[in-house]
Amino acid sequence: MSRIRSYDDAHFAQVAALWRRVFPEDAPHSQPEIAIPAKIAMQRDLFLVALEGERVAGTILAGYDGHRGWLYKLAVDHNARRCGIGTHLVRTTEARLADLGCVKINLQVRLSNEAVAGFWRALGYEVEPIVSMGKRL
Repeated sequence: MSRIRSYDDAHFAQVAALWRRVFPEDAPHSQPEIAIPAKIAMQRDLFLVALEGERVAGTILAGYDGHRGWLYKLAVDHNARRCGIGTHLVRTTEARLADLGCVKINLQVRLSNEAVAGFWRALGYEVEPIVSMGKRL
C-alpha cells in the first residue's frame, strides 16, 4: 500500500510530470506552476501525495471553506491504477476534511468522463440534480 503524505516542495517535479500525463488538456490556470503555489499558500494539508518508495504515484487537491469540502484534482499514474491508490487518497482526504468539521464534500466530473464517474460512484458519491456554473475572472 502506498504511503499518503502532505505535499512537500521536493515533490514538485514528479507531481508536475504526473499532472501533465494525466491531464494533458488542463487549462492554463490549472498548470502545475500556477496551481501548486496557489494551493500550498492555502490549506497545504489538503494537498496530498501517494508515495511508492520515493515515487509520486498519485495526488489529490482538496479544499474546505468552513461550509463544504471540495475535491479538485485526483491524479493516479496510469501504471498504478486499479491498485487502491485513488481510493486511499480519497479516504485520507475525507478523514482530514471531517477532522476540520466538514459534513459534505463536492466534486465535479466532466459529463464525457463516465469511467471516472463510475470510480466516484463506487466510493459513495452521487450525481446531484444541480447545475454547475462558473465565471472566469
